[in-house]
Parts: sequence; C-alpha cells; structure tokens
Amino acid sequence: MASEELAQKLQRRLQLEESGAEGDGGAAPAPAPAPSAGEEERGSLTGSAGAELSAKLARRHDINEGAAQPRLAAVFNPYTEFKEFSRRQIKDMERMFRLYDSGRDGYIDLMELKLMMEKLGAPQTHLGLKNMIKEVDEDFDGKLSFREFLLIFHKAAAGELEEDSGLLTLAKLSEIDVSIEGVKGAKNFFEAKVQALSSASKFEAEIKAEQDERKREEEERKHRRAAFRELKSAFTQ
Repeated sequence: MASEELAQKLQRRLQLEESGAEGDGGAAPAPAPAPSAGEEERGSLTGSAGAELSAKLARRHDINEGAAQPRLAAVFNPYTEFKEFSRRQIKDMERMFRLYDSGRDGYIDLMELKLMMEKLGAPQTHLGLKNMIKEVDEDFDGKLSFREFLLIFHKAAAGELEEDSGLLTLAKLSEIDVSIEGVKGAKNFFEAKVQALSSASKFEAEIKAEQDERKREEEERKHRRAAFRELKSAFTQ
C-alpha cells in the first residue's frame, strides 16, 4: 500500500541519517556553521511536521494491519462544538443518526450509509460510499461517528462540499429540499430552513389568531342570545 511504502521510506531515511551521523572510522566530523535564527525556526517546523506525518503514517499502517489501538475519545459536546446549529437541529440530526445506526454501536458503517442513501432516494456506488465516509472520517476507522455525521452538515452549511459530493446530497435531502425553497448553493440551504420554519411559525400564528377570533365571536353570540332570552322573559311575565 502507498501509505505503508511511504512509512518504510521514511524509516529508511532515518536509518541512513543515523548511520551517516556516526562518521567514518570514528573520526570527529567537521563542526557545522551555527544556524541562523530563521534556519533554526525552519528546522524546528520541518522536524515537527515530519514527526506528525510519521505518526499519521504509522497510525494509518496500524489501522490497515488491524493493529491500531483505540484512541481515548475526548468528551464531545455537540452543542458547544457546533454552535451554528440550534439545539432542535442537532436533536433532529441525532434522531436521524440513531435511525440509521441499526447496529446500535454509535457508528454508521458503510452498509448503514448505503441503506440511508437508498432511503433518501439517492443510492450510491460502493466507491461513492467509501469516498463519502473518507471526506469526514477523521480517525480513519472507515465509519461515521455522530461527530463526523455532524461534520457533514457543518461542511454543507459552510459551502465546503462540492456540488457533486454525495455528502452534499445527503445534507440537502435530509434537511431541506433547496429546489422547493428556491435556494441556489449549499451556503444558503440552512438559511432557507430557518426561513421555512419562520414561515411555518407565521402560518401557525395566523391559524391560531383565526381560531381565537372565532371563539370571541361565538362568545359574543352566546351573550347576545342570553340577553335576548332575559329581555323576552321580562316582557312575558
């Protein structure tokens, strides 16, 4: 695999550098000129970047070989990490996540994602499903945690997904039909949802106002009938 080959090359390079540092026959190497401040900073950044890349490659290699140790998960609070979403939106996404997490293991795997896309009316190929997971798979485990599931909607709302992305299709179909709302582009579909909810709330308020008006008119009719009966009773006595 490419990642394994690259890890082996990095390991080989480190071995060569270590063997070169020993010198020939124990002879002391010529002193190197003192690096400038800029060179020291660049060297430090390069070293840290190289160490980070090596760690990621080693992690990927262990995952591919099935020898990766599970990472201790930090406490995840969706309401503080994804502040752009309301509590109701996050609850809706959580219900959807649990609906398709048929294994009840806290993850949506490839087959569960396949079923989800079929239910949404946008079936994907096997490769397409793998690519969808890869776009938000931060821990390289080949499945979606709830946090990674929320990342789909985060990226969609931020316009960070391509138009032909399966994840954008998932976000649109599960949250709002942008064609009905007349919205163009991913950046606006959450705004459209808010507008749709506002319109629905306004419609509900209008219905309630009409119902209150009918109740008020009915109460007035009752009072008029009662007053008429009292007046009629007074004349008939």
